[in-house]
Amino acid sequence: MACHARISTPGAQLGLPELQLGVIPGFGGTQRLPRLVGLTKALEMILTSKPVRAEEGHSLGLIDAVVPSAELLTTARRWALDIVERRKPWISSLLKTDKLPPLGEAREILKFARGQTRKQAPNMKHPLMCLDALETGIVSGPRVGLEKEAEVGSQVISLDTTKGLIHVFFSQRGTVKVPGVTDRGLMPRKIKKVAIIGGGLMGSGIATALILSSYPVILKEVNEKFLEAGIGRVKANLQSRVRKGSMSKEKFEKTMSLLKGSLDYESFRDVDMVIEAVIENISLKQQIFADLEKYCPQHCILASNTSTIDLNKIGERTKSQDRIVGAHFFSPAHVMPLLEIVRTNHTSAQVIVDLLDVGKKIKKTPVVVGNCTGFAVNRMFFPYTQAAMFLVERGADPYLIDSAVSKFGMPMGPFRLCDLVGFGVAIATATQFIENFPERTYKSMIIPLMQEDKRAGEATRKGFYLYDDKRKAKPDPELKKYIEKARSISGGNVDPKLVKLSEKEIIEMTFFPVVNEACRVFAEGIAVKAADLDIAAIMGMGFPPYRGGIMFWADSIGSKYIYSRLDEWSKTYGDFFKPCAFLAERGSKGAPLSAPVEQARSRL
Repeated sequence: MACHARISTPGAQLGLPELQLGVIPGFGGTQRLPRLVGLTKALEMILTSKPVRAEEGHSLGLIDAVVPSAELLTTARRWALDIVERRKPWISSLLKTDKLPPLGEAREILKFARGQTRKQAPNMKHPLMCLDALETGIVSGPRVGLEKEAEVGSQVISLDTTKGLIHVFFSQRGTVKVPGVTDRGLMPRKIKKVAIIGGGLMGSGIATALILSSYPVILKEVNEKFLEAGIGRVKANLQSRVRKGSMSKEKFEKTMSLLKGSLDYESFRDVDMVIEAVIENISLKQQIFADLEKYCPQHCILASNTSTIDLNKIGERTKSQDRIVGAHFFSPAHVMPLLEIVRTNHTSAQVIVDLLDVGKKIKKTPVVVGNCTGFAVNRMFFPYTQAAMFLVERGADPYLIDSAVSKFGMPMGPFRLCDLVGFGVAIATATQFIENFPERTYKSMIIPLMQEDKRAGEATRKGFYLYDDKRKAKPDPELKKYIEKARSISGGNVDPKLVKLSEKEIIEMTFFPVVNEACRVFAEGIAVKAADLDIAAIMGMGFPPYRGGIMFWADSIGSKYIYSRLDEWSKTYGDFFKPCAFLAERGSKGAPLSAPVEQARSRL
């Protein structure tokens, strides 16, 4: 933007994505963009970090000409000579004022932008600091503006949110590096065709993600009715894109043509990968994998989208354990950015490399994890809901807990989340953890009692909240009776200390148990590095990115403090809060939790 003109090839993308990293556009970015494209458009580009394509850039005045790549250099040279020889205007972008609104109007626009920013990013300072630099330039001229930009630029570097966002930026790019797998020179094989078993919410979401990235897909169901419903879901997913204008009618037709339905395994003879996405039932999954071995080619990857069941059990009846892998998507699968790739002791490195490549092509961030109950995300976060249930049974207000957790930066609180996923799912997942980790689970009867009264969450319009036609949630005064009944069953008493919890204490009591479980996952080698758990928490559970992820956030508080709090609670309230050996060891020294684990015996 400091050049006298800009020439671009078609399709090039231009933008200022700095706010995503916690920094602000430097080198005059906050001063030159508004002068080239106007204040309103500049604010949109800077605050949303969204790029524009060259063609739009041309109509905005950001680009002077769009030419084919073969002519790019020639045109640019000619243009430069024309400027020097005064055949074209010699323009300094910093001195342009024709696109800036009058001062009063500019102030109004900036005031509105500030209001929106405070609403959308209440825990972040750097977007507002960026607006200060922008405003200074408009009010006091470009020179003062540049000085302000430099000053703000050096201040934002030391913000905690900036450190968190920069950590996330590099960690996200690091998830594809898996020691012993991606450093062996293996090339990903070409996946030409994928089959999906089960057209429910997950299966149809996965199918949508694959056809959107041009993979031909076969969707298998047990009968015509289910198959029709599954294909209908994929269609609806794509149609919502057409409605929003992000997909053309032609593209819709072309994308849908990649999807074929099937009621048997005959068409599986030439597929390169199968993803099983049926209900969480071990014997059903075992039967499916035994059938797949008969019909699919020898090289075919056999993946399961299970969220909790041990993969070794799923592949028990097969001889193909080296090609069995977990491909755990999060709901809705065509929207959520995370893909957990779960490997067992038998999964071959080649299969992992193939799946990392598919993950990248369908625009997911893949995280490779070891095999255990709940894998990384669900396992780290099972104590989250349980801690919240514990607090409520001991006298805390569920709506205050949800409010504190939302303010902390989560998309919603634990009770609103239970309503969203539905009580059936909540109980099924909780049962897995109660069976596998009985010594550290908190069994609350609140949800089972509500289920007895035909409450199942948002779907039945009654859960922890009441829902109107527009799915808007409001507190339910009747909730008290379920809490009191659950309390009488568990024999717990109201604890006056827990009734009057501050927001800080609510966050600590719900998230420190999550940190504790994350430490176990890390110490057991389920995750290769702590940064992978950070990305998994952000992309799988909506942990706020500007806090850097679960382990990064824990280290910003300090292992010593977290250990001492958990230790104190475990003495008062029992083993649910008991710090694990890894946390105890690091906490006693005040050592960072995300420092590499010394053991080489990782589960990977």
